[in-house]
Amino acid sequence: MKSITIDGSQRESVGKTSTKALRNAGQVPCVIYGGDKPLHFSAPELAFSKLVYTPNAHTVVIALDNGEKYNAIMQDIQFHPVTDKILHIDFYQIFEDREITMEIPVQIVGTSRGVLNGGVLKRPYRKLRVKAIPSKLPDFIEVDITPLKIGNKLYITALENEDYKFLHPNNTVVCQVKRSRLSVAGADDEDEEEETEGAEA
Repeated sequence: MKSITIDGSQRESVGKTSTKALRNAGQVPCVIYGGDKPLHFSAPELAFSKLVYTPNAHTVVIALDNGEKYNAIMQDIQFHPVTDKILHIDFYQIFEDREITMEIPVQIVGTSRGVLNGGVLKRPYRKLRVKAIPSKLPDFIEVDITPLKIGNKLYITALENEDYKFLHPNNTVVCQVKRSRLSVAGADDEDEEEETEGAEA
């Protein structure tokens, strides 16, 4: 998985007054959990643009001005309800020998026969939760929809991978092709739809 480096400064004072002053100066107060104790730091809001405003998943290298570096993932983020400015970010420190949980984007590839026949592709999940050691985390989960006819569903069990495990039930539907009112499907598509009709999503 790709990593983004955030250059920051360790915070000695974490009170409301100092936090407000940081925000007024264009800095974002942050905390790293998961180590021996919480570590407070701040970084310019612009430094988080490639991490926050993207559909992609990344790990983070937090490089502090005292020379220390921490590998982490973003765990939680707070935005101002009116301006949408970043108010606070929580990170979780990661270690190569410990499994972590992340939401990984789903990337659709291929062209579904069912969609070509007028069906509609439904994607209940844009991201899937996986658990793995950091080096085994994928940049995205590739889903090939080429075999899907109208009425077909692709379950998460079809995406199993030895490098990571999904934290979803086996009957989770990652995507499916539904019939639209305008669809004109062949007889084999109709048969397939009857076989799968009534299956729980």
